[in-house]
Amino acid sequence: MPEPERIVSTSASASVPTDVVDESSDQESVRLMLRVKDGDMKAFEKLVELHQNAIIGTVARMLNSVDDAHDVAQQVFIRVWRSAPRYEPTAKFTTWLYTITRNLVFNETRRRSRRKEVSMEQENEDEAPKHFADHSVPGADHNLAQAEFHNALDQAIEALPEKQRLAVILRGRQDLPYEEICAILKMSLPAVKSLLFRARNELRKHLAGFMGEEVE
Repeated sequence: MPEPERIVSTSASASVPTDVVDESSDQESVRLMLRVKDGDMKAFEKLVELHQNAIIGTVARMLNSVDDAHDVAQQVFIRVWRSAPRYEPTAKFTTWLYTITRNLVFNETRRRSRRKEVSMEQENEDEAPKHFADHSVPGADHNLAQAEFHNALDQAIEALPEKQRLAVILRGRQDLPYEEICAILKMSLPAVKSLLFRARNELRKHLAGFMGEEVE
């Protein structure tokens, strides 16, 4: 099959909330994918439209970069297109799709870690300017506190090991069931629950100051 042009819409945003994919939606995705297997470009475009926000949102939180998330999501759907001739609906479509996403995003995080040789001096030079509350604006203190909390949460999630990070995102943001996360991460149910338990403990430690807790 010929390669598609630009796949992921640049208007798709990681900030757009994604609906939980129910059973009927997954069946629709499988139906579309079987048409893609026969070379149906319209079905492929519909499939991308259905899932691009969820994939971009997941990758953006993994990489903490919306721009990079669009690039990786583009690669995900190219992989979907290339894999179409071999596709068999032996699992939920979202499980198959997130498994492709997992492979590509883990490759990217490992590539980043190998290239991460920026000095502290450069980091300080590139640091974004601090924002101060404008007390003349009603609710400014509350909005700033909310922004600081979400920024701290993003940083705390980014600091997690990659499997913990993905498990937290798939469970907490995409609301995937444990069984599906097991299939995506290729781990047993007890292992995934243990992974999430450790991840949540780490997040609590990072966010203790915001939650009014003391962590030893």
